[in-house]
Amino acid sequence: MSTETFYADLAPLDNFADITKAAKFVPVPNDWYVLITDIVESTKAIEQGRYKDVNLLGACSIIAVLNVAQKIDIPFVFGGDGASMLIPPILYTAAKQALLAMQQLAQSEFNLNLRIGIVPVSTVTDANYALKIARLKVSENYSQAVVTGGGLTYATQLVKSSDDDNLYRLMPSETFENVDLSGLECRWQDLPSLHEEILSLIVLETSQASRNSYNVYQKVIDQIETIYGDDLSYHPVSDQNTNLTFCTEALIKETKLRAKSRRWFDKLLYLWKIKLENLLGLVFMRFKLKFGEMDWGIYKKNLTNATDYRKFDDMLRLVMSGTVVQREALVNYLEAQYKAGNLVYGTHISDRALMTCLVFEHNGPQVHFIDGADGGYTLAAKAMKVRMHRKVLNWNAYVSLNKRQQHLFN
Repeated sequence: MSTETFYADLAPLDNFADITKAAKFVPVPNDWYVLITDIVESTKAIEQGRYKDVNLLGACSIIAVLNVAQKIDIPFVFGGDGASMLIPPILYTAAKQALLAMQQLAQSEFNLNLRIGIVPVSTVTDANYALKIARLKVSENYSQAVVTGGGLTYATQLVKSSDDDNLYRLMPSETFENVDLSGLECRWQDLPSLHEEILSLIVLETSQASRNSYNVYQKVIDQIETIYGDDLSYHPVSDQNTNLTFCTEALIKETKLRAKSRRWFDKLLYLWKIKLENLLGLVFMRFKLKFGEMDWGIYKKNLTNATDYRKFDDMLRLVMSGTVVQREALVNYLEAQYKAGNLVYGTHISDRALMTCLVFEHNGPQVHFIDGADGGYTLAAKAMKVRMHRKVLNWNAYVSLNKRQQHLFN
């Protein structure tokens, strides 16, 4: 029996809080594969001011595989400096080729090493790790994958292992291949906070009692709502802070990845093409023009609704707009829970967020990947590593993280 439509057939969750309910998740088919990508030494690249390149290439690995999948609906999670995806066996060969081509492009155009790996789901389950998934309806145009059980983290460990004979990490291809990045758009200015700051937050449950796992996350979500208000109150994207860019330095990144060829003339043509498209988009949105079913007057609203500013992939991740006072109140709560051995967390503060877009149709399927500027999730993970190794966390609680989680911060 084919499992190609497994993910598409899942009944969607309507409420983000449902991610804390174990009964909502179902096992991923054993014949599927886990795809893992990340930028090697991403922290170093960010310290050099290359956080936009890191974000862009992490998102591109998703786009490359989605263009291969086409009509087959597959789950994916953007992690800032990389991504996690799940695919059925029919996509294995084509997805592998697309990622190897993306790896070449990352090296040739950005001089960054995109690490890629493929792990059979059966390998994860044979090691007694669960890999369960749910489908969260974020908007009419975007459904988000939600992953739990520890299996995704274990697969990431296998790919990141430094063993010379790593069975799961793919070695660079010697022949150059083209990669389809249709839908990639990097055409918006950075998103300034609607309040005082942008908080990038990662929370990982560490309670020794596994039955308390979902309860820990539920309490964190409750605290966020108590301190910040509903999701619209801390959403980092809105009509007010989304503005198209005409800056060549910003648009050249998309140009490098999507131009017809690597020749300078083709890149120049593509650059002027997207500048013209941005000019038309600016006019269409300002005057709220309509063309057939496309209503440019509400496009920014549709964009905002299709963002991934909060998600869950064995840990809780959020990019939030708020005040210093709100952040301090939330950190006080998290610190108390951290000292009690219930969780570890990491934060990063910026004055703006970044947005990388995948737009298959301006009036249809699309997702806008969100991260905090200047390092976002990557530096939040670094901060979490520091807390993880502090003596405040007693040894038994530390062991409860187990090896599949520790590797993320090595």
